[in-house]
Amino acid sequence: MLSYRHGFHAGMHADVLKHVVLVHLLRYLTQKDKPLWFIDTHAGAAAYALDEGYAMKNAEYASGIGRVWAREDMPAPVAEYVEQVRSLNPDGVLRRYPGSPQLAMQMLRKQDRLRMFELHSTESRLLRQYFRDAGPRAIVQAGDGFAGLQAVLPPPSRRALVLIDPSYEDKGDYRQVLAALRDAQKRFRAGVYAVWYPQVQRRESRQFPERLKQLQHKDWLHVSLSVKKPVAGGFGLHGSGMFILNPPWLLPKALELAMPYLARVLAQDAAAGFSLECELA
Repeated sequence: MLSYRHGFHAGMHADVLKHVVLVHLLRYLTQKDKPLWFIDTHAGAAAYALDEGYAMKNAEYASGIGRVWAREDMPAPVAEYVEQVRSLNPDGVLRRYPGSPQLAMQMLRKQDRLRMFELHSTESRLLRQYFRDAGPRAIVQAGDGFAGLQAVLPPPSRRALVLIDPSYEDKGDYRQVLAALRDAQKRFRAGVYAVWYPQVQRRESRQFPERLKQLQHKDWLHVSLSVKKPVAGGFGLHGSGMFILNPPWLLPKALELAMPYLARVLAQDAAAGFSLECELA
């Protein structure tokens, strides 16, 4: 919805899961010389201040990135993610959190391209200002990311990582994600598609993973992280999930290391846990 501002939630447990996966995908896909396109359909702002403004209201980052920031026992996939967050905080004090566009900009190479879509007028303006000197390497478009995705697929290089993570405040987003993925598969089946979704007490959320699995019988991975018991009768966020179409073959092994650790460190009560399943060709 147009009222949604991710700054309120930057760095929370859902961002940790999403960005641990994203960092692994970017690191893997940038190993080949051929240019990679990173397409972010709901980009938000590029980076978020954690010591002022929206993020200070509920300080949700404290139970997310704040819990892993200073630890020395992180498995490699989590440590690589924290290293990218540290790049935005070179003095070692956690003051800023990178959104997906900033993480991509840090990890992409000169030959790669970043294409971002954002419908919220304030967020898109901030995003354009942030990348105003990036030139053709990073292009921001104010508008609907679902429609924008159609315009950029297939990319000229025939290599792309697409991140789809709407707010889902409007339950119609679940349907739109599925429709966008079906269309994207027709246009560019070889792309890597990463979908984030919230775990809330809503029928659409509970059914979403199974509906995503129906898009293709093989070459998918589903990981979810729950940090607390669901609130009875409420829509509070108790966890989140990532569903990847055409995942790199090393991603399951990376998550086998990362997820038990995240479930333990980010747990808010005894109901915390994770699930990891995949069907690879």
